[in-house]
Amino acid sequence: MVDPLWKKIPDQSLTIMDRGFLAWGPLYRLHAEGKERHWLIRAKSNLTWRKLKTLGPGDSLVEIRPSAQVRRKYPGMPETFEVRVISYRIKGYRPQKLITSMLDPAKYPASEMAALYHERWELELGYDEIKTHLLEREEALRSRKPAGVLQEVAGIGIAYNLVRVEMARVAQQLNLEPTRISFRHALVLIRNFCLSAWSASPGAVPRRLGSLESNLRLLVLPERRSERRYPRQVKIKMSNYARNRGKSARAA
Repeated sequence: MVDPLWKKIPDQSLTIMDRGFLAWGPLYRLHAEGKERHWLIRAKSNLTWRKLKTLGPGDSLVEIRPSAQVRRKYPGMPETFEVRVISYRIKGYRPQKLITSMLDPAKYPASEMAALYHERWELELGYDEIKTHLLEREEALRSRKPAGVLQEVAGIGIAYNLVRVEMARVAQQLNLEPTRISFRHALVLIRNFCLSAWSASPGAVPRRLGSLESNLRLLVLPERRSERRYPRQVKIKMSNYARNRGKSARAA
């Protein structure tokens, strides 16, 4: 399903991907066949490469040698090509390695690249906002025809982005990042405005819009914490993270 999307990625762009999409063929083609089309992805533990040069602390230029099978599948792919590996660790997380096609350490500092990768999580937060708040956990699509499904999905996307646009406008006026405005409360205010606007006279709508904007200004969230306060653990063993057995086990 991903293959048709590669050609739609525009030039002068950076695509940040989950490590499940790490495949040398598509990544090389993404960068080589476009103009300044870059990618940034987290490394897998079993990857191998040959280090060519140290660019800075935890920052290296390395040589990748794809397998013959991969080169046969992607004609024109060279035997080797260069990528950049950035190693870092955030408190509360395991050490991580990022791989990117952005090779210039002066133009793209390693610390900024590491911080940028974690912006990918904003996408997951967006999915949560859509499912939990916009759809109120009723994600089922009602249409039974493909055209209707596309229409419903498009409508959900438009509604979500309209709320986000209004949040971005208010954040710009307050000189804040849009993430500092509460999506949930902004959605409630905008819904209430839409419901009440039908019963208002046309002349009163501008005043109500001004009131909506003033109320949105009150939805500023605290700054996000810069690091985790506690190690990342779970109480029930359902992942590879260490199990948190509680205070009693630690005391014993």
